[in-house]
Amino acid sequence: MDRRVLVTGIGVVSPIGIGKEKFWQALINGESGIDTIKRFDASSYDSQIAGEVKDFNCDDYLPRKDARRMDRFSQFAVSASIMAFQDSQINLDKLNHERSGVILGSGIGGIFTFEEQHEVLMNRGPQKVSPFFIPMMIVNMGAANVAIQLGLKGPNSCVSTACEASTHAIGEAFRMLQRGDADLMVAVGSEASITPLALAGFCSMKALSTYNQEPKKASRPFDKNRDGFVMAEGAAALILETKESAERRSATIYAELKGYGASCDAYHITAPDPEGEGAARSMLYAIHDAGLRIEDIDYINAHGTSTPLNDKMESLAIKKVFADRAYQLKISSTKSMTGHLLGAAGAMEAAATVLGIYHHTIHPTINLEEKDEDCDLDYVPQKAQKMEIRNAISNSFGFGGHNGSLVFGKFKE
Repeated sequence: MDRRVLVTGIGVVSPIGIGKEKFWQALINGESGIDTIKRFDASSYDSQIAGEVKDFNCDDYLPRKDARRMDRFSQFAVSASIMAFQDSQINLDKLNHERSGVILGSGIGGIFTFEEQHEVLMNRGPQKVSPFFIPMMIVNMGAANVAIQLGLKGPNSCVSTACEASTHAIGEAFRMLQRGDADLMVAVGSEASITPLALAGFCSMKALSTYNQEPKKASRPFDKNRDGFVMAEGAAALILETKESAERRSATIYAELKGYGASCDAYHITAPDPEGEGAARSMLYAIHDAGLRIEDIDYINAHGTSTPLNDKMESLAIKKVFADRAYQLKISSTKSMTGHLLGAAGAMEAAATVLGIYHHTIHPTINLEEKDEDCDLDYVPQKAQKMEIRNAISNSFGFGGHNGSLVFGKFKE
């Protein structure tokens, strides 16, 4: 029998703030976390800007010895998960650890460690490569490290489906809880790929914005003058819990996770299907899975990457699903402020969606200054709007044609 699944904790490490309160305040105030890259000299790159995490100190969450044996993406994942546990007020001493698990989504994993150790190999030889290189680099280690730090002995897995990874992770955690495989799951997305090689690769693809002189205006989803996405880093974790488990401990309930849909374009390795057919099916599957009608959806947190192809395709897909109702929906893009967190984007945007439901507020799409005739829906430009949200969709689409949609709703008995 399918069991109801609730969101009872949120943890965030983001370019616009660490912790859910700072993250949410920045979102509703329309603050951009994008700036010139500080971590390395990017002056020779076509794109020299990113959404870097600022003021992050993993010593606040992890023993220093453990942190040194983790890639930055793992440090983010563990820190966000610990924050989510603290937010949920779960008593770890009373938790059934065998019925509690982790699923992580990351598009690239430990690329910072990969680049660092490749340089060691080239300059100092194979004997100097760290014995921690492999366990720091591999993507599943993010989920493993969360489990180790919190003692979670239930299902543990990872998903690496490009920019859709953590939406898949949340959806698969949802399925495990519905099936009865666990009572509590940490669904976390994490990415830390603002590195010389990763940036060069995306620049070579001509995928990134080159608004280098105006970094905070660079991510401009649905705007006529958008010219590419802005790389970003960070992590977000949701505590997903069965209704029975949450009610036993009188947990704060942010929202209910009601539906999950996934599809594939089977079209191209990087470009979305311009007709939006796969994205449309993903949304329809999620709505059907939730037992809802299109009339029951009030808000969509769009994938909204600020690329010419995605934003046009996503707008078309929304119109295919919702027909005339598409023009009554509120739609916004978290990426306009955070930039694109790649594999962590889905979890970050799910957190934004859930907080919107909880606070009855839709955050804006900033930098939307000139409308594109192909993007003619209500993207909540510039200013947040107060609104009761019954049900919302969070979309993620990734290289390879991966599509995922989640339906969250206001919890009612």
